[in-house]
Parts: sequence; structure tokens; C-alpha cells
Amino acid sequence: MVKRRVHVAAAAIISADGREVLIARRPSNVDHGGLWEFPGGKLAPYETGLEALKRELHEELGVEIRRAQPLIRIHHEYSDKHILLDVWQVHEFAGEPFGREGQAVRWVSMDELGKYPFPAANLPILRAVMLPTEFLITGEEADETRFLERLERALAEDRVRLVQLRDKALEETAYLARADSALALCRRYGARLVLNGEPSLLEAVDADGLHLTSERLMSLERRPLAEGKWLSASTHDRAQLARAHRIGCDFVTLSPLRTTPSHPEVAPIGWHDFQQLVEHAGMPVFALGGMTRHDANHARAVGAQGIASIRDFWK
Repeated sequence: MVKRRVHVAAAAIISADGREVLIARRPSNVDHGGLWEFPGGKLAPYETGLEALKRELHEELGVEIRRAQPLIRIHHEYSDKHILLDVWQVHEFAGEPFGREGQAVRWVSMDELGKYPFPAANLPILRAVMLPTEFLITGEEADETRFLERLERALAEDRVRLVQLRDKALEETAYLARADSALALCRRYGARLVLNGEPSLLEAVDADGLHLTSERLMSLERRPLAEGKWLSASTHDRAQLARAHRIGCDFVTLSPLRTTPSHPEVAPIGWHDFQQLVEHAGMPVFALGGMTRHDANHARAVGAQGIASIRDFWK
């Protein structure tokens, strides 16, 4: 049976202070009635995703989009149809949103968003909305004072809000001690910290999640963490992205987008192939490998959540 293909544009409308997102409740007489969703609707013939979104938000909420950029594209299979959710993050709009069609709408804080029931196809969108666009991977630093100075500079001056503690040179005892210090600093600035290593690390340090190496990722058949923690992984190709999706990773890095000094022998993915891989990843993907903040908008335009970097943040 050939499934119907349905292209839907949806909006994550973010409040001016970045702390809340607008959601709407689906009518009781439609599929997934009573669940919450990000407002939007199906594309009309010959419409682009952004054109459809502008029309739908005016019809549904009475607002005019001023500035938006791609957030994530999700392909979801149902028994009778294939859904493409083309999701945009709306940064600026005119008007005060309200339910023009009688639907309930609500501003929800990012911390509370996960408590609302959404259709299954929306779950990767929830992760993308709650994640920042920049992901710091810490560099190796033997001196503890200098390490904390560098981390605080990234948190305070660069406003980094997602950090992976990566230092392969440290023994486990030293790594855990550093993780305790890093977690306290991240908490002070409202940032999330994920540890790089085995799940048992989270039994010693109550960080926000765990990052898997690609080797560790490919050895797993199921998610090794409870849903309350973030799980990320390093990926380099389609097979690793598929495994990350299968075991329930919340987000991944995909590298190397460019040739890097640390791995000059590895062929870069390049923007074209990166976009093709991200299109069907089914989760937020950070571009890694030679990335700087100047690449952030380009990365978002081809489907990335944002950029991950050591050198650009670890000054």
C-alpha cells in the first residue's frame, strides 16, 4: 500500500525572554484529540513550509511572523500515512496570540514543557525546543583552577548553556572530582552538564545526562539511561545516526563537517552530505568539526540544531 504523504508546517513560538513557548491543544474530534501540539497546519499546493506557516499562524492565532528560522524536520510513519513535520522557530512576531478557532493556547515554561502530553511525532521537537543552539565540549586542561576559569568564561561571557565534560587524560577519580566542580558552576549559570563515559558516572555525580562515544553507542541495543536524563552521542555516518535514534538518544553530534587539526586524516562530511544525513536523523543534531559561531546560521539552515565546538568556546 502506498501511504499518503502529508507535509505539515509547525511553529515553536518563543517568548521575548526565551523562557516560554506557545503550545495549542488539538480539538477532541481529530486524531490525537486533546493532546497538545505546536501550532501550524498542512501545506496548501505550491506553498513552502514558511509560507504555510505564516498563513496558518495568522488563521489560527492572529499573529504575523516577523523572523523565523528552521528548527527541525521530522519524518514519522503511521499505518496509513507518512508525516513530514517541518518545524520553524519563531523569534519575532506581531500581535497577541489567541485561539481564533476556539482552541486552547498556552504559554509554557521550558522547564514545564515535558509535563504536557504531545503526539509521539512531536517528541523530537520538544527536545529541539528545550536545547540551546550551542554545545561546548571542554578541552583538556591539567590545572583545575584554569579549567574552572575557562568554563566560567564560556558560561558567563559566551552564555553557553550546554556543556559536555570531556577529558580522556583524567583518571576516573579526578574526572569525578572535576565533574562535581563543573556541575556546581553550570548550576549557577543555568546550564546543563553531560558527562562523557559510562552510565555509572551518573551514580556518583548527578549531572544532567551522558554523552556516548560512537564506539560505545554502537555496542548498545537499548537506552542505558532513564528518561529523566539527557542522552547524547557522537556520530559520523548514517549507521551511527540510525543506532542513536533506535536506542532513544535525545540529541547527537555529527562530525567532522570540516577537516580539523586534531583529525586531518578524516575526510570531512561537507554541508551537502550533512544536510542529507540530518534530514532523516529524527532527533536534534549538532554540527561538529571546525565549527565556529559564524557557522551557526548556516548550520540551522541545513537542519542542524546548532554547532558544537571545543576551540571556539574553550578560550
